[in-house]
Amino acid sequence: MHISHRQHFFDHLAQTSDYPLALEIVKAEGAYMYGPDGRKYMDLISGIAVSNVGHRHPKVLAAVHEQLEKHMHLLVYGEYVQSTQVQLAKALTETLQLSSANPSPYGLIDNVYFTNSGTEAVEGAMKLAKRFTGRDEFVSCFNAYHGATQGALSLAGAEFFKRNFRPLLPGVTHIQHGFLHDIEKITNKTAAVIIEVIGGESGVRVPGDDYFPALRKKCTETGALLIFDEIQSGYGRTGSFWAFEQFNVYPDILLSAKGMGGGMPIGAFMASQEIMRVFKNNPILGHITTFGGHPVSCASSLAALQVTLEEGLAASAAEKGALFKALLVHPAIKEVRGRGLMLAAEMESFAKLKDTIDRCIERGVVTDWFLFCDNAMRIAPPLTITEDQIREACDVILSVLNDSNI
Repeated sequence: MHISHRQHFFDHLAQTSDYPLALEIVKAEGAYMYGPDGRKYMDLISGIAVSNVGHRHPKVLAAVHEQLEKHMHLLVYGEYVQSTQVQLAKALTETLQLSSANPSPYGLIDNVYFTNSGTEAVEGAMKLAKRFTGRDEFVSCFNAYHGATQGALSLAGAEFFKRNFRPLLPGVTHIQHGFLHDIEKITNKTAAVIIEVIGGESGVRVPGDDYFPALRKKCTETGALLIFDEIQSGYGRTGSFWAFEQFNVYPDILLSAKGMGGGMPIGAFMASQEIMRVFKNNPILGHITTFGGHPVSCASSLAALQVTLEEGLAASAAEKGALFKALLVHPAIKEVRGRGLMLAAEMESFAKLKDTIDRCIERGVVTDWFLFCDNAMRIAPPLTITEDQIREACDVILSVLNDSNI
């Protein structure tokens, strides 16, 4: 008796909710995903800001195939000279040679430590901050999400998400993203402030222009490291290669993942040599990973970086985001906020949003909500989405809203 993949999905894959989307996808290309029956779905969430250059970009595929012909895993991170790792690290640091009126006291970022994921990048950055400063307290934001491992989860600012996993790390203080008065909670006991440049799972929150310069100043005064989490906002998604470029400020440590991989798993935490060198001794091998910087993932990431720059995807993301905002005007939509193609369309309730999302999927447009903002629709399509595709997607969303009885 034949049992479908769908049944195996429920029988053998560990479930993280009682209501997964459970869409069966057999192929994806560009801005579309395809079911086994050939049904086409426009992807407005990019696997949660992962497929920035689109699904299966030809240059990414070519880079992966070329690397597969050379080698795959060789040895734990940092022991062999591997061309894809070196080229990617150099290319990343070249995107970070930026002047700023609010610089890091430790100079420009020129060192990259590769990980397998965003949460691993967070964990590595936390260890680095503790080791460099000799401190053990952290400041993060309410309604922030930095990952699901226990150190990263300790930073999360939503108690319901972590209460059943306690005890977690002590010494974490929470502030409100974008609120100037809260930065007084940063003290000379703070190892680091870790903050999303644009709040992601809180529903795409963009601070005022005066916020990050003030935060940078406070960190410099207290000796706390400023860690920017650009795991969702990096690699061109918000209209510049890194979102922090739009705020005229520079971090001490930068985190990346998601869109960085071109569809392959990879993450990184980046800092100056002055900061990063503390992992060399006391103890030696102060941070270790077996698969971090996997050569195939690095090849994919390098190709995605080059595509983003060569095709001007960051600049076009700003234009395409403006088109979404211009088109998504409806009494049921309270506002569309965000930068570039990192957007949230807020509605009056979760019930309204859930009904809209379900009906959109039925009509071939896949979207989602946010972990800590369940009344806003996530709009984060591949940066390669065309204007015609944007108009098509918005037509579906507006049509669904017009037909809704909720």
